[in-house]
Amino acid sequence: MNIGFIGLGIMGKPMAKNLIAAGHALAVYDINDAPVRELEKMGAKAGSSAADAASGCALIITMLPNSPQVKEAVLGENGVIHGAKAGSILVDMSSIAPRAAQDIAAELAKKGIEMLDAPVSGGEPKAIDGTLAIMAGGKPEVFDKVKDVLLEMGSSAVLCGGIGAGNIVKLANQIIVALNIAAVSEAFTLAAKAGVDPQAVFSAIKGGLAGSTVLNAKAPMVLEGNYKPGFRIELHIKDLQNALDTAHELGVPVPLTSQIMEIMQALRVDGKQKDDHGGIIQFYERLAGVKVRGGGWKP
Repeated sequence: MNIGFIGLGIMGKPMAKNLIAAGHALAVYDINDAPVRELEKMGAKAGSSAADAASGCALIITMLPNSPQVKEAVLGENGVIHGAKAGSILVDMSSIAPRAAQDIAAELAKKGIEMLDAPVSGGEPKAIDGTLAIMAGGKPEVFDKVKDVLLEMGSSAVLCGGIGAGNIVKLANQIIVALNIAAVSEAFTLAAKAGVDPQAVFSAIKGGLAGSTVLNAKAPMVLEGNYKPGFRIELHIKDLQNALDTAHELGVPVPLTSQIMEIMQALRVDGKQKDDHGGIIQFYERLAGVKVRGGGWKP
């Protein structure tokens, strides 16, 4: 299939590579030249704009930071809407505000272009190995046309409802992930302060009810002092802001989300916004005066 792929950042680049490996012909575009050149070496065609990358493609995928960037790439002066043909499908795999996804879809529909909003979960590691969890919103018949392609980037792809539903599910996902990391951080800081080896805590609880994918992914990073970003704190702040805005619009109380947002904002002020979100533990370490990371525990 001819696919236009726009947005070759920490997530988009490995996702595009997986599509090339699966045999698809890609036209790619990014505001940064380096990833475009890297994909060219793998056989992709470089687009001069989002519109150019979309031209002649039955499927166009966008993977961008937030709502304003997606709106510009899709509806802007050199956007997808000016290059895509009627009958083509845009799958926006960015994490954006649900309302923004609905607004973009409405504009595309005027040109006969279908859309799914299909954000992902799993971070850079799962983008690289093609095992992302994909949550989609849109028409069932449109989803069915592209599901096989989505599964070349993910281990699951689930249609959750109409346009915007994918991003509602992603916001729910991001709330759960953030609060899970915060709970792990509190627990490990407590253990370290009490003189119990955090590695022993991890080994003891990971097979029980407290075990989770988040615990398995983030605890080893914390214990090594490794905050190389798979998903940056600043991006999680963006997602939580979308969650708070959507919740307030709908009249849904989200007090715990507000709490973890303030913790992440404190880390941003402290210059840690580009750390992996597993670095939330640094907030607790600072308050408790103890180091969990890097083998700081002493028997």
